[in-house]
Amino acid sequence: MKDTFYNYILKLQDEIVSGLEAIDGQAKFREDIWERPEGGGGITRVIENGAVIEKGGVNISAVHGKLPEAMQKMFKVGEADFFACGLSLVIHPKNPMVPTVHANWRYFEMYDNDGNIIEQWFGGGQDLTPYYLFEEDAIHFHQTCKTACDKHNVEFYPKYKKQCDHYFWNAHRNEARGIGGLFFDYCKATESMSMQDWYNFVTEVGNSFLEAYVPIVEKRKKLPYTEAHKTWQEIRRGRYVEFNLVHDKGTLFGLKTNGRIESILMSLPPHVQWVYDHHPEKGSEEEKLIQVLEHPKEWIK
Repeated sequence: MKDTFYNYILKLQDEIVSGLEAIDGQAKFREDIWERPEGGGGITRVIENGAVIEKGGVNISAVHGKLPEAMQKMFKVGEADFFACGLSLVIHPKNPMVPTVHANWRYFEMYDNDGNIIEQWFGGGQDLTPYYLFEEDAIHFHQTCKTACDKHNVEFYPKYKKQCDHYFWNAHRNEARGIGGLFFDYCKATESMSMQDWYNFVTEVGNSFLEAYVPIVEKRKKLPYTEAHKTWQEIRRGRYVEFNLVHDKGTLFGLKTNGRIESILMSLPPHVQWVYDHHPEKGSEEEKLIQVLEHPKEWIK
């Protein structure tokens, strides 16, 4: 399974990079191949200063070795070996009318002293972080997520949408990072779902990513905007940074397993503002966004 999934994310990285380069029309991704001293490595691809994309990355990694002590405590196990691979992406567009997007699909194995698998699971999801709320974009993104889920289990979309709203929550701000999507983790074999079934589901979601995001970018990338719009975008990007550094499990996992720091922090936007005690004007488009972030809504009736 680990080889099958790793080969899948290699192919998916190529497809997503090609799709994003096409929509930008100017910038190209640069590639860094890196190695982890304890075992494994990855392929980082980063795009900057494009016509549409201000900064973004589409990274894959496959790391293995002794499970670090901090992770032993997290998983409540003793010494063990592990393997983890995944694709993680974040795209920060230039135009404030285009939403930031994040996605991640990953696979994990843990072994006993004889090399037998004692734990294995899939995780992942995709979520949208707009700066200006276009409800039709939110509906399109969520409908694409639901369509992918429904092919496998009609209970998946409401369950993983709710988990996404719960996970991407800036508790110290009492607001969501964005308008959600899907989040699933520790997807293990059960009587009704084999690991192959989970693989089929996770790859279905991965394959839906460009369909979920690209039409939104195409629709919004040429809309006019002002310096005030950019200021708001940069203030909201600050909230994005706060979540990634304070709450995100993926960032923590990378740091605790001696991952490549440049790849881990690739998700951080290039231009951000923290304005003291900032509140949008009453009745403004900015306040409209905040109301949805404070009270996540159901986008698909």
